Amino acid sequence: MNTKPHIAVVWLKRDLRLHDNEAIYNALNTGKPTLLLYSFEPLLLNDAHYSERHWNFIKQSIIDLNKDLEPYNSKILAVQSDIIAAINQLQAHYYISDIYSHQETGILVTFERDKNFKRYCKNNLINWHENINNGVQRGLQNRDNWTELVDNYYAIEPLKFLPKHNQLISKEAIEGLEANFTVPDLNTPKDTVFQKGGRSTGLRYLKSFFEERYPNYMFNISKPSLARTSCSRISPYIAWGNLSVREVYHQAYHLKQTSKHKKALEAFMSRLRWQTHFIQKFEMEHTMEEASVNRGFHKLKKSISQHYQDAWKKGQTGYPLVDACIRCLNETGYLNFRMRALVVSFFTHNLWQPWQEATTHLSQMFLDFEPGIHFPQLQMQAGETGINMLRIYNPVKNSLEHDPDATFIKKWVPELKALDTPFAHQPYLMTEMEQQFYNFQLDKDYPSPIVDLETTRKKAGDTLWELRKDKTVLKESQRILKKHTLKTRFLKS
Repeated sequence: MNTKPHIAVVWLKRDLRLHDNEAIYNALNTGKPTLLLYSFEPLLLNDAHYSERHWNFIKQSIIDLNKDLEPYNSKILAVQSDIIAAINQLQAHYYISDIYSHQETGILVTFERDKNFKRYCKNNLINWHENINNGVQRGLQNRDNWTELVDNYYAIEPLKFLPKHNQLISKEAIEGLEANFTVPDLNTPKDTVFQKGGRSTGLRYLKSFFEERYPNYMFNISKPSLARTSCSRISPYIAWGNLSVREVYHQAYHLKQTSKHKKALEAFMSRLRWQTHFIQKFEMEHTMEEASVNRGFHKLKKSISQHYQDAWKKGQTGYPLVDACIRCLNETGYLNFRMRALVVSFFTHNLWQPWQEATTHLSQMFLDFEPGIHFPQLQMQAGETGINMLRIYNPVKNSLEHDPDATFIKKWVPELKALDTPFAHQPYLMTEMEQQFYNFQLDKDYPSPIVDLETTRKKAGDTLWELRKDKTVLKESQRILKKHTLKTRFLKS
């Protein structure tokens, strides 16, 4: 007879919140004492897609959760361990028949981990309950009924966090358990420029967006400086689960009923749906982490240039807007969407480098790294889906249109700060006399362009447009349309 206490375990992953967390909600509904577990897994700590900025955000989120759990005399059991080893250790103290978590659309290593964990649960007579995450549906073969499924998910009122008295495992019991684990230090560097993790901070961003900032959302979304305040800035809080897409959508919907800026809110809400749409793509075809979803593009060969890649990563390409974007991203973890597309376009088209070579640097730098957005977007911007419009962004044209006064450029490329605006956009046009006048020397103070825009744009465009006529590319394009796009779009194509 098993005399160990029966408990339910919630395995927290990219859902670091108490409210509108179906895993927690379902575990509490069992009535069993409930333990909230987060495991800093070595397989992710050592994975090239993750960096210290991500782990600090997660640690800050756990500290914030613990503050919210203080009234319930509980806390998160945060350990550094493989998940199977962690559950094995817990089973020495408790009888665990049920584990709750969300369905994670992660990278290949988490996909393999989840398959191993499923086998482990089956062998140990544990019921592993996985719930839908932010509307993404598992097991779909096409999008025929996807809109209805997502509509139904979004229509549900966000779930409340309502534990019964003493239902959560006590702080004292959890501190006793910690003696059996390697417990990570949750302290993080102070006074950094990164957005701080945690639901309370995410809610503050959301509050200021809905109360003050959203009217300019559509006007400034493409501008590298103004987007930093006019956009919601909640993407890291959604990526790591401090906020759910559903609760944000509900707040936007209710605000729209009385707002004078309905179009701005509609644009914002459409991008919430867009987020679910792209993660759904990745959920249905995870191989796009390593290879182009359109198999016809597998024959596209590009020569690796470490010189080009290093210059791009350091913001030393000779194109001010590209360099400003990369330096800003490296330092702050944030870049607005259009500028993200621009730096990927420059890397894959003008530098003619494989998109796979950009994946880890960008994932490490993006504070809001979300695999389901990351990999499909890289391929789309690289022009390797076969179904999307080929876009090759001109960094000079974009800097003149979206940073006309060179404010963003001069902030992040201070070498150009003393130059007049036209030269800040294109310093390589300066004559020797003009360089002397500004006490500025090209290739010493700032590099000359490492490639010619027009030549490289033409090569990339000609090559990719020609490849789009390939039989395999065309066949794959039809397969992708049938599988990954809404039925109405396929019928029109």
